[in-house]
Amino acid sequence: MSQHATSDPFNTEPHHHSGETGTPDAAHPAPSPADIKRWRQYLADERAEASVYRDLAQNRTGEERAILLALAEAEGRHEAHWLQLLGDHAGRPRPASLRSQLLGFLARHFGSVFVLALAQRAESRSPYGSDPSATAAMVADEQIHEEVVRGLATRGRNRLAGTFRAAVFGANDGLVSNLSLVMGMAASGVASSVVLLSGVFGLLAGALSMGAGEFISVRSQRELLAATRPTQITLAAAPSLDIEHNELLLVYLARGMSRAAAEHRVAERMGLLDCDCDPSLSLRPELPESPDQHEAVGTAWGAAASSFCFFASGAIVPIIPFLFGMTGVLALVVSAVLVGVALLVTGGVVGLLSGTSPTTRGLRQLAIGLGAAGATYLLGLALGAVVA
Repeated sequence: MSQHATSDPFNTEPHHHSGETGTPDAAHPAPSPADIKRWRQYLADERAEASVYRDLAQNRTGEERAILLALAEAEGRHEAHWLQLLGDHAGRPRPASLRSQLLGFLARHFGSVFVLALAQRAESRSPYGSDPSATAAMVADEQIHEEVVRGLATRGRNRLAGTFRAAVFGANDGLVSNLSLVMGMAASGVASSVVLLSGVFGLLAGALSMGAGEFISVRSQRELLAATRPTQITLAAAPSLDIEHNELLLVYLARGMSRAAAEHRVAERMGLLDCDCDPSLSLRPELPESPDQHEAVGTAWGAAASSFCFFASGAIVPIIPFLFGMTGVLALVVSAVLVGVALLVTGGVVGLLSGTSPTTRGLRQLAIGLGAAGATYLLGLALGAVVA
């Protein structure tokens, strides 16, 4: 059984296809053991995905809740398709894949944008496109589901964008810069106590610098956005303007409106509108505005706090071995391993939230971070040899 698009996106009635049953006949031969195994796994995953959307819907209201419940119903229709094909072979429910189980756990306990990002990636990797047992409508469903989940995840990404950018940048900067500092100092031949002090002061200096810089950056960006938004001075000044000679038309032209729309708006403001004009001109905004523009930028204090805390949390990782009394090459190796793991995690999180491969993003972060640290270590060796 499969689902076809209808004019009602929240229509949850299943659509049946004749001939799709679990009983073997000339058109539908008995399924092979491999078919049964694969279909049962699909069945388990569809049930798990429907449960994920229902769990997410519990933490939403209004339109978002309706969308998530509609997605759950759609997954239920796909579930019914595999049940029909399996017939008596359905057997006891199988456990879902580890990916689906992880999604379910996160949806039940967190219900955040991370879950939607994971769900978006899961929908994009649907195996139905290469499986002849899945109908063309089911393949199309999965593609549409990816776009629906992408739209829902985008709302959360917009809310996170400003602070999340500062957090990721701060954490990675702390990890890479302090590891590079520690590696360079250690390679130069100074005592471990000096390396530790350098790392500690590098943490403090970097965290304060990041926090202050992010505060100034975000505050400046918000001020620029505020300066760009039009005021309502045209409403107050229009009644007193000279009808024959005024620059109100220039205001609207400068805001990017067409001449016809600008002239129409001037007539409205001056109370002179008496023409057979396109009524849509009265509905156009004077300047396209994004209600989420400040939301995407974030608050200055939030960005500063995120940068400070995440830089500090990243910068402390390279000096952990030295805090526990380790010295020499062993301390550097442990430091590099700890930072490598942290870089993989932060890169993976970025990948998850962006809907791309967390493995690729994690490895990219690792390569860049350890590459910078390695270069600094070689410079430290060279400088240490020169000084000696």
